[in-house]
Amino acid sequence: MTSPSPGVLDWLARLIALDTTSRDSNLRLVDLVAEHARSLGLDPHVFPNEDGTKANLVVTVPDADGETAGGVMLSGHSDVVPVDGQAWASNPFALTERDGLLYGRGTADMKGFNAIIVDVLAELVAQPLREPVHIALSHDEEVGCIGAQPLVDGMRSVGLAPRVCFVGEPTSMRMIRGHKSINLVTITLHGLAAHSSLTAQGVNAIEHAASVVRYWRERADAWRTTGPFDEAYPIAHTTGSVNQIAGGNGVNIIPAECSVTLEFRSIGTAADDQAEIDALVAYCREIERAMRAEDASASVEIDVRAQTPGLDTPTDSDAVRLGEHLGLEVQDDKVTYGTEAGIYANAGISTVVVGPGDIAQAHKPDEFIDPDQLAQCEAFIGRLIDHVRV
Repeated sequence: MTSPSPGVLDWLARLIALDTTSRDSNLRLVDLVAEHARSLGLDPHVFPNEDGTKANLVVTVPDADGETAGGVMLSGHSDVVPVDGQAWASNPFALTERDGLLYGRGTADMKGFNAIIVDVLAELVAQPLREPVHIALSHDEEVGCIGAQPLVDGMRSVGLAPRVCFVGEPTSMRMIRGHKSINLVTITLHGLAAHSSLTAQGVNAIEHAASVVRYWRERADAWRTTGPFDEAYPIAHTTGSVNQIAGGNGVNIIPAECSVTLEFRSIGTAADDQAEIDALVAYCREIERAMRAEDASASVEIDVRAQTPGLDTPTDSDAVRLGEHLGLEVQDDKVTYGTEAGIYANAGISTVVVGPGDIAQAHKPDEFIDPDQLAQCEAFIGRLIDHVRV
C-alpha cells in the first residue's frame, strides 16, 4: 500500500472544501487553480459560460521553445453531483480519513485526479519539456458534459490543439478506450386544468405523459431483447430509462402539466442516436395531436438537454500507444458510463479515459477513494513527465 504525496493531499482537501455541485458556480475552484498557475509564471486561459456564472480553465505549460502547439492534455471536470438527501457519516465537503480511506464529495469523481494534475504543475514548470502539457478543468460534466465542447472551442480560439488527451475519470487506473453515448431528453406536456369531476373539460397531461413513459419502456425492452449487442460492455446493449417525472398540483384537479425526463446510453453511432431521438420526437407529436383533439390549446415541448458522444478509440491510436508506453495495459472491455472523452475525440484529439478511484463509489453517500489509487495515478503522471522531459 502506497500513499500520495502531501502536496496531492493538500490540494485534494482544498478542492473538496469547495462545493462545486453542478447547479452552483465553479468559479471559486477556477479562481483558486488559476491563481496557483499565475504564481508559477503561467498564463491560464479562463473561458466563462454565457452568463458568467461558470467557467472552463486551461493551463498550458509550454515546451522548451515556448511553443504550445500539440502536446498532452490532462482533463478533469470541476463539478460534482448533489449530496441532497444522502446520509453521510462525515461532512461531504471536508476531506476525512477513516479506516485508511479518504472520504468526501468528489474524492473519486473526480477531484482526486484534479488534485494530482494541479499539484504537478510546479514540477512541469521546473524543467524543459519536449512538448507542452495542458491541464483542463471543465464545468457541468455531471449534467450532460455541457462544458466540454465550449472548452474545445475556447482552446481553438487561442490556438491550442492537443494531440493526446487522458481524461481522469475513475477507472481504477485502467485505460478505457470505449464507452457509451449519453442522450438526455425532457418532454413537457401542456394540457388543460379542470375540476376532477369534470374530466371532459380538461386535458390530463399526466395521463398522456404515461403514454410517453410506456413508449420509452418498450424501446428499452426492445434493446434488451433484440440488441444490437456489443459484448465488450458489461451491459451489452443500449439502455434506456425514465429518470424524472413531475406533474399535477392537487388531488382533485385535472393536471395541466407534466414533464418526463428520460435518457438512453447507446452503443450505436451518432447517426443511430439521432434517429432514435427523431423517432421519439415523432411519437411525441402523435401524443400532441391526441391532446389537441381534446383541446386545441394543448402542446408538447421536447428539449434535448444533452447529446454526449460515445468513445471508441482504436488500439493503434496515439493515446493508447502513449498510455501503453507509460505502463498501462490495453483493454478490450468498454464501460457503460459516459465521459467528455467522446467530445475530445470528435475534436480530433486522440483520447482515452484513465484515472484513480472506482466508479462504483461515484455519486453515493460517503464517496471515498483509496489513497493507493491516488499514489498509482501520481506515479503514472510522473512517468508522463519523464516522457515529455527534454
